[in-house]
Amino acid sequence: MFKKILIALATTTLVASPIVSAQAQAQSHGPQHRQEQTRKVVTHKANGRTVVKKQTVVRKDTHRDNGRRWAKGQRFDHRYATNYRVVNNYRDYRLSAPPRGYHWVRSGNDAVLIAITSGIIGAVVGSAIR
Repeated sequence: MFKKILIALATTTLVASPIVSAQAQAQSHGPQHRQEQTRKVVTHKANGRTVVKKQTVVRKDTHRDNGRRWAKGQRFDHRYATNYRVVNNYRDYRLSAPPRGYHWVRSGNDAVLIAITSGIIGAVVGSAIR
């Protein structure tokens, strides 16, 4: 009798463990890049009636360049840059003239010097663009 109970518990544990681990992974990898806030709005009407509304505000988490920090020697991919623009007026931002084969690019508030043909980063100036 004791063996049957022990085997039944072991079988249940083996069957249930993938389900529990899948739920734990779904919860841990779910809304990492989102912030949810529940806000209560209370309105008092002229007739004495009180109205309570609940609003759930979902915002994307704002990481600098989608969590990416640019460094010299990396390959620059414009798809990962926020507010990507080629900077033609580098003097307005007090940047040096780019060498031949390079150009300045805006990524967020950073100025990144990129090789035109290879996409390799030559320099990064943080918070150069305001």
